Amino acid sequence: MKLVLASKSPRRSEILKNAGIDFVVRVADADETIPDGTRPEDAVVFLAARKALAVERAEDEIVLGADTIVVLDDKILGKPKDKEDAYNMIKSLSGRVHSVFTGVCAIGNGTSLTFAEETRVEFYPLTDEEINEYLDTDEPYDKAGAYGIQGYASKFIRGIEGDYFNVVGLPVSSVYKKIIKK
Repeated sequence: MKLVLASKSPRRSEILKNAGIDFVVRVADADETIPDGTRPEDAVVFLAARKALAVERAEDEIVLGADTIVVLDDKILGKPKDKEDAYNMIKSLSGRVHSVFTGVCAIGNGTSLTFAEETRVEFYPLTDEEINEYLDTDEPYDKAGAYGIQGYASKFIRGIEGDYFNVVGLPVSSVYKKIIKK
């Protein structure tokens, strides 16, 4: 079986590549609107499935869709709309623990599999100066929760509980065990 990654995320591609997993990227547009009242762990699975279903596949292919969100106090923090939105997100995460959920959907070979993974992340308390310095980089603006754990924001992380790669965008060990090696 060939693996098709239904994601334009360079981080997901890098994670698979670094794990030695062969794949091709094939992205189709998918509506990323989450129905009101959807629980975060269900929302990411819903979006991952929508992405996987939007990609054409051959009989010998498994399409892998994924979506990642940041959740604080039951509120989903998506990608920031602008600098002010990014500031508010980072400020709200400062000195607190939040959850990062990644939903995964694999479709092919006559079956489908979906699951969600949660990782808890704790930020150190941040000063306005630290936040504003971070916002002057390009990093926060294309990421859920306005931060990338693998980049400049790594210095803000007090600790994590769970899969680090889940926070980056793909729980690669679970993908390997449940989909690739299966």
